[in-house]
Amino acid sequence: MTTTSDGQDRKPLSRRTVLAASAAGLCSAVGILVVGSRLRRSEPAPAVPRSPLPTPSTGPVQPVTSQRLASAARGRDVELIVMRPEGVPGSLPVCLALHGRGASARVFTDLGVPAMLTAAVAAGVPPFAVAAVDGDTYWVAANPADDPQRMLHEEVPAWLAGLGLRPDPVVVLGISMGAYGALNYARTHACAVAAISPALFRSWTEARSRKVFADRAQWEATEPLRHTTELTPARLGVWCGTADPFAPAARELIAMAKPAESVLGPGGHDEDYWRRVLPEVLRFVGTRA
Repeated sequence: MTTTSDGQDRKPLSRRTVLAASAAGLCSAVGILVVGSRLRRSEPAPAVPRSPLPTPSTGPVQPVTSQRLASAARGRDVELIVMRPEGVPGSLPVCLALHGRGASARVFTDLGVPAMLTAAVAAGVPPFAVAAVDGDTYWVAANPADDPQRMLHEEVPAWLAGLGLRPDPVVVLGISMGAYGALNYARTHACAVAAISPALFRSWTEARSRKVFADRAQWEATEPLRHTTELTPARLGVWCGTADPFAPAARELIAMAKPAESVLGPGGHDEDYWRRVLPEVLRFVGTRA
């Protein structure tokens, strides 16, 4: 019998009790080790799946987008600007827009096409997108290493499809030199064409002065005035200012091609005239898109 410090009598522990307690403690320790071992060997938590990459159809559609793309046909990078009516998503038909000499694709945003397009659709014109791309040299091949028409035929459709748009333009719009290119494009594509201030040449002397065409044969092969029978009157619209130096050529185009819509009114070969007629041109485009 043993007396403890608190004055209580305690029986001495038997050998069997001590062994039982030790065994219990050992089992507890082993249990802890096993649990710990299981925690260390447990599978890692599954990774959080990544969000899908954005696509042209994901999220709000920006009314104006721009990107630089490598054009093998032109041997350089070019800018592609896409203008959509604000608040209209989806795979829209496309009007391809070709700029004039000395300009770039950006001239269409500078002229206010995005706002005009949104206003036209709000007024009831069927929605479509306008896609402008950099070109040059009357949109013909100045040399084998720079062929804007090949870019339009072979590269632009894939670029448009990559943006979630319909790959084959249903209308092509051109201003000045761009109208020369647009009329040529329409000869080999089932699309409508809107020619604004078309820079056309009634003679080789006029064309040669531009120092663009490789030779007379190239000019004759591409001059729209020499191929009006390849244009569809119902799909053609022509606008030109009466003070434009190209007005005589525009009158000849109208007389020969008999476009569904033709407007000769006050104005010159300048941005003031183009801004004034573009809303009307976009309405024409919408009815053919």
